Amino acid sequence: MTGHTPPVLGTLESALYADDLDAATIFWRDVMGLQPFQSVPGRHVFFRVTPSQVLLVFNPAATEQPPRPDARLPVPPHGARGPGHFCLAVAADRLDAWRDHLTAQGIAIEADFHWPNGARSVYVRDPAGNSIELADPAIWG
Repeated sequence: MTGHTPPVLGTLESALYADDLDAATIFWRDVMGLQPFQSVPGRHVFFRVTPSQVLLVFNPAATEQPPRPDARLPVPPHGARGPGHFCLAVAADRLDAWRDHLTAQGIAIEADFHWPNGARSVYVRDPAGNSIELADPAIWG
């Protein structure tokens, strides 16, 4: 044991799970403005968040199955049931615009509050029931 943990560069991908990938695509593309860049019907749709960060939305019924022995990409099975959580960093001065945009799109605001340090978060639900947070990055500052 060396006692030194190798460094990481940051978060590359995050995953949410949804049974209805068409509804997920409409929400993430049309409401949230993320561009899909890869999809396999019934299995997954991937969205670009930043040039180096992606959101992966998987159908857990498809991804919890082990890969076939002849799979080109033998990704281990994974999946989750029930609501997950995903948070997008938003400039503090743009949170009101996001709230207005979401409301205009018919998305219910589940919570909108200031943390003890003064930073703000706005919470909504995606069509799969996942908790989606838009937050001033200062919540962790």
